[in-house]
Amino acid sequence: MWWVLAMSAAAHLLFVACVQALPSGNGSEGNLPAKNADGYTDITVEQLASMLEDKDFALINVHIPYEGEIRETDRFIPFDEIADHLDELPDKDSRIVLYCRSGPMSTTAAKELASLGYTNVYELDGGMIAWSAAGYELLMR
Repeated sequence: MWWVLAMSAAAHLLFVACVQALPSGNGSEGNLPAKNADGYTDITVEQLASMLEDKDFALINVHIPYEGEIRETDRFIPFDEIADHLDELPDKDSRIVLYCRSGPMSTTAAKELASLGYTNVYELDGGMIAWSAAGYELLMR
């Protein structure tokens, strides 16, 4: 009998540990992480791939020069000109995902948009290099 109680207790502890380890998100975005201190959210390749299955956001390549693209990219806006192209972006509360080749350019653009009041900005961690390394296709024009 003590063995059954011990196994039940162990199973309960394992369940609690697993639930606590799940990403909590910011409430409205499912399993996406919360915004960072700069006001935007870093996402993984796997999270972007999942988001693309039911796309409800603008996907923007901010890398210069052109070195490829992720499928369903909506716009190509140079990272250092993002503030000059606000008329090409959806409203400030719409979801916008930015990416570049490896991360620094999209990080710069994400910080800029967040500072301008955009509230749903996401940045692909590792950019196209991480996307390709995970086995996802990059398109070339």
